Amino acid sequence: MDLSTTYLGMTLKNPIVPSASPLSMSLDGIRRMEDAGAAAIVMYSLFEEEITQESQQLDHYLTHGAESYGEALSYFPDLATFGVGPDEYLNRIRRAKEAVDVPIIGSLNGVSAGGWMNYARKIEEAGADALELNIYYIPTDPAMTGAAVEEMYVNDVKTVCQAVNIPVAVKVSPYFSSTANMAYRLAAAGAQGLVFFNRFYQPDFDLEQLEVYPHLVLSEPIALRLPLRWVAILYGRIDVDFAITGGVHSHLEVLKAMMAGAKVAMMASALLRRGPEYISEVLANLKLWMEEHEYVSIAQMQGSMSQQHCAEPAAFERANYMKVLRSWRPEPGMRMV
Repeated sequence: MDLSTTYLGMTLKNPIVPSASPLSMSLDGIRRMEDAGAAAIVMYSLFEEEITQESQQLDHYLTHGAESYGEALSYFPDLATFGVGPDEYLNRIRRAKEAVDVPIIGSLNGVSAGGWMNYARKIEEAGADALELNIYYIPTDPAMTGAAVEEMYVNDVKTVCQAVNIPVAVKVSPYFSSTANMAYRLAAAGAQGLVFFNRFYQPDFDLEQLEVYPHLVLSEPIALRLPLRWVAILYGRIDVDFAITGGVHSHLEVLKAMMAGAKVAMMASALLRRGPEYISEVLANLKLWMEEHEYVSIAQMQGSMSQQHCAEPAAFERANYMKVLRSWRPEPGMRMV
């Protein structure tokens, strides 16, 4: 049975890739993921804010309006203790490459155009086999148009792709007005892979302290449906490698990701809950399912349930939407008002 796949020009032994998480912050965590069967590992993210706090563009995007009230400047954590720093990040990539045999994918997380993007080249020089670019930005200025947001993303991707020789994947937001067009434009800007989707974590309110506080919620399998839908729509229509992240918790989600057209299925929440060794259980169940259903390779199933051969994907989605709304039935004994 052939579990191999290709992603960003790399041949991987299977489609399971741990995504950026605290598990990759130590060599022990990286080794444990490799030992459990991970085909490649995405390093935890290096943030723009850790590299520079002086960029004029950064000031524009992240602290514009901070003078409106004193508490605005307290939004961001103390960056001196926020992470390990850019130099140590590069050292950890070097040590990871020496410690394991699987590909190491660097992760660069930022917003603005500026000098921080030079670290894409430094991540390459540190030995990373590829780079995942995570552009996390929520436009809050009512005067900023969707077109301006899209242009910012495209320009960032183009700048990074031109700076490095290793392949670049972009972790994409699910909130563009035209996801398909943005995927096309990001590919045209040089991205060789698209990771669907970036999770936008929602803050909560502390009603006693009257404060906004971050609340991290790990994903559940139902989160798979959104990236699954879009990979199935775009597979075969845009010349990039797709990765699905969010909601991959078992071999079943890995199978669905492959059939939609993804090259890899990325895991984080399940590994944080159950430990890196859980990868081996997912792989064992993946093999068992394939044997029972007479699949001989991952390549055989990739894109088999996509919309590649659907002449009108938009009409298909509209029809499916109507079908879902009409599918509800009351449970036995339920009283209808």
